[in-house]
Amino acid sequence: MAKIGFIGTGIMGHPMASNLQKAGHSLFLSEHHASAPADLVAAGALALANPREVAQEAEFIIVMVPDTPQVEDVLFRTDGIAAGVGPGKIVIDMSSISPSATKAFAAKINEKGAQYLDAPVSGGEVGAKAATLSIMVGGDSQAFARALPLFQNMGKNITLVGANGDGQTAKVANQIIVALNIQAVAEALLFAAKNGADPAKVREALMGGFASSKILEVHGERMIKGTFNPGFRINLHQKDLNLALAGARELGINLPNTANAQQVFSTCAAIGGSEWDHSALIKGLEHMANFSIRDE
Repeated sequence: MAKIGFIGTGIMGHPMASNLQKAGHSLFLSEHHASAPADLVAAGALALANPREVAQEAEFIIVMVPDTPQVEDVLFRTDGIAAGVGPGKIVIDMSSISPSATKAFAAKINEKGAQYLDAPVSGGEVGAKAATLSIMVGGDSQAFARALPLFQNMGKNITLVGANGDGQTAKVANQIIVALNIQAVAEALLFAAKNGADPAKVREALMGGFASSKILEVHGERMIKGTFNPGFRINLHQKDLNLALAGARELGINLPNTANAQQVFSTCAAIGGSEWDHSALIKGLEHMANFSIRDE
C-alpha cells in the first residue's frame, strides 16, 4: 500500500481520495487552504499544515484543484510541494489546466529529482464516487506504471497518451466534445418543445437511434427535469473551453463551434448560472428564445 498525499478534496477530489483510502492506502492531507474532511481524518488520514509537509511524507502527491493558478500555487509556494519532493517521489496533477503550463511545471518538478504526471479526469462527480473515471495521462512510462494501481482505484479507462502535457491536451479535447454534445442535445430538445412535442418523449425516441449518447441519456434528463445541481459547474467548463480557445490561437486554428458553446455558457453566467451544472446550458438557449421546455 502506498503513502499518498492528496491536495484538493472538493466535489471531485473528496470521493477520489476516499476511494484511495478504501483501497488501503495511507492519506496525507494539507490544511493550508481549509480543514481536512472529517470523514477522511476519522478513517485514518493525517492532516498536515501545508503541501510541503505532505510531499515530505508521501511517495505520491496528487493535486486536484480548480485551475492553473491554483496548481502553480500548490506546487511552488514557499511551503509548496516542490519544497518537499525529491528522488523517488511522483507528483500527479489530476486537475484540468493549461497543457503549456503543465510542461513548465513538470520541468521544474523534474529538476528536483522527482517525476511528474499530468492525469486529468472525465466522468464528473458520479464517476469520482463510483471510481469509474476516465484518466488521461501524460508523462514518463515508468512513472505511469508505478502510479497505475492508484489510477485503477479511481478510474476504469486509463490511458498513457504521451509526454507531459499530452494528458491535459486530451482533457481539453474531451471538454470540447462534451460541450458541443450538450449544446446539440439542448438545441434539439428546445426545437422539439417549441414545436409542440413532448421533449421527454422526443428524448425517449432518440435514445433508440443513431443520436443516442451518454449526454442525451444523462444530461437530456437533467434538462427535462430541471435538476441543475452541479456535478460539473458551468464556470469550470468555461475555464476548460478558454484553454481550448487559447490553445487554438497559439496553434493558428479556428474552433468556431467551441467558441459558440462558450458564448452560450456566458449567457448562462450572465443570468446567474455560473454555479449550475453544465447541462444547464439549455437555460442560456431558453433565455435567448424566451421559452422554457419545462414551462417555467
